[in-house]
Amino acid sequence: MASTSVDQIIAAFGGWRGDTLSRIRGLILEAEPDVVEETKWHKPSNPLGVATWSLGGLICTGETYKDKVKFTFPKGSVLPDPKGLLAVGAGVRRAIDIREGDTLDADAFRALIRAAVALNAAPKSLKK
Repeated sequence: MASTSVDQIIAAFGGWRGDTLSRIRGLILEAEPDVVEETKWHKPSNPLGVATWSLGGLICTGETYKDKVKFTFPKGSVLPDPKGLLAVGAGVRRAIDIREGDTLDADAFRALIRAAVALNAAPKSLKK
């Protein structure tokens, strides 16, 4: 379900960054219509917070920067990623940096979202 707080982030950035966040948000909602969308981690330097998507646990976050929009998957290193979308990260986290003019394989991204939800729903013994 779309969140008005994420709408505010999209509106605040506008331009290619707002468009990118909006487009990827649409892919997330297509992949998992029951996802919980909200903002977290509000602070003086980022009063609007960070867009987050969860279902049975955190799936990913979306953040805007001057030169990119970053989607971080907290369990990205254990997700199947045959197209190599999750190229940025350290430890278990992996992220996708989208810069102005970049294209993203929508089918591969939706598959990552579904895999993250499946991992959240898996028994703890399978989450490694």
